[in-house]
Amino acid sequence: MLAAVDSCTLAGLHVRRVEVQAHIANGEVKFLLVGMAATSVKEARERVRSAIKNSGLEFPGKRLTVNLAPAELRKEGSRLDLPIAVSIALARAGRTPAPNTAFLGELALDGAVRHVDGVLVAALGLRELGFERIFVPQANAAEAALVDGLVVTPCASLKAVVNHLLGIELIEPHSSTSPASDLYIEPPEHDLAEVHGQEEGRRALEIAAAGGHHLLLSGPPGAGKTMLARCLPGILPPLELEEALEVAQVRSLLGELSGDRPLSWARPFRAPHHGVSAAGLIGGGSGLAQPGEISRAAHGVLFLDELAEFQTPVLQALRQPLETGRVTITRSGGSVSYPARFTLVGATNPCPCGWAGDPVRSCRCTPGAIATYQRRLSGPLLDRIDLKVGVRRIKVETLASEPTGESSAPVRERVVAARARQLARQGCLNAQLKPARLRQLAGLEPASRRVLERWAEQRGLSARGFHRAWRVARTSADLDGAEQIAERHILEALGYRLQDVAA
Repeated sequence: MLAAVDSCTLAGLHVRRVEVQAHIANGEVKFLLVGMAATSVKEARERVRSAIKNSGLEFPGKRLTVNLAPAELRKEGSRLDLPIAVSIALARAGRTPAPNTAFLGELALDGAVRHVDGVLVAALGLRELGFERIFVPQANAAEAALVDGLVVTPCASLKAVVNHLLGIELIEPHSSTSPASDLYIEPPEHDLAEVHGQEEGRRALEIAAAGGHHLLLSGPPGAGKTMLARCLPGILPPLELEEALEVAQVRSLLGELSGDRPLSWARPFRAPHHGVSAAGLIGGGSGLAQPGEISRAAHGVLFLDELAEFQTPVLQALRQPLETGRVTITRSGGSVSYPARFTLVGATNPCPCGWAGDPVRSCRCTPGAIATYQRRLSGPLLDRIDLKVGVRRIKVETLASEPTGESSAPVRERVVAARARQLARQGCLNAQLKPARLRQLAGLEPASRRVLERWAEQRGLSARGFHRAWRVARTSADLDGAEQIAERHILEALGYRLQDVAA
């Protein structure tokens, strides 16, 4: 007696089809699991045996062989429990499943079907492979239902699944709703109205939000660097559907999706501690690498407070993702690629004690200590940061009075309008424009071009820095609603590369 059902295994955000074949034959009573199964999959034998017996189903008293094909593909995780049990039950009954149907789920010893990670990724991949129906744990049904074109069957128990397949008692498919029907976003925790002064920092924050530019804030302790950075999510627009699905895929892999509301429209804001390892920030782990903080921050903000305190190799690992918007990690189990298109916001002090250049408190650091501290941020890394702003101490009388600056709401309106202009003109944000398209879509007036070229020549600006300043000027023009980049926009963009920050 032979039966086969389909499932899959994951390699990052890629899906690989797995056919689970069960064969019951005469011979020594034995349960064999073959097909390059990892330890976590081999353990499925005992879970499946107990789940079948405790579900009131009969476990074969003959030689049972389960093959996970293709044999050369390594299988990991517990998501193959359900397809293994279903293939055994169908082999005993002499039945076959409906075509283009896949099964995913972990089994408890009592036969309950438990949550597994990565169901959204699996559902998207299975749809691309031509599957039309998918059986998933009840706890994962909402995320699987985000994928159009799939009939999602929620599975509470193994017995319910078998009864459905044998036509005894059918399970109602999960009712899917349009993802765009739930656009609820929690109000931001921090508002720009709470920021006293810091006009230059506020303007830089607005430009960073409008064009997707990276930002570095430098200043003494308590000047408001962290407060400014934490106001950034409040002036960013909600995620687009495609972006929200990509963010949800990363969270699905990590098991962080909410069961009742799997799709979030709020842009991610990640702020790892400066003790984070390279694997924690970039991604890593044994076998196939898991997403790191830069992938969790995709389409959102990665805030690195106390930037100079991060380990140097960790910071240097940011250089390639900052350029490409993706990160590819190779480990013993293979190579995986994850999204890493985020806005970097860094905050740092100018020296170890933090008071270099402060008009009130004197710096206690030696010139050598300051130079060593500033060298922790390499030139190539700083060259990839578009906006560098010095955050100064606020006067006490200003702190004691009511703040007079704009709230986040009108700033967000300008940011949304500027982003709409960019997307209509070029289909992406200004920070993502390649040099060829920058020349084509963001032409400079003669006076503006002369200013940019003269400044770049006199200051020794790199080619990357030249184009980044050009992109910032285009964003400044978009915020003003200007079609052409004027000289004032170039001067503003160059001003953000003048600050003598920690380097």
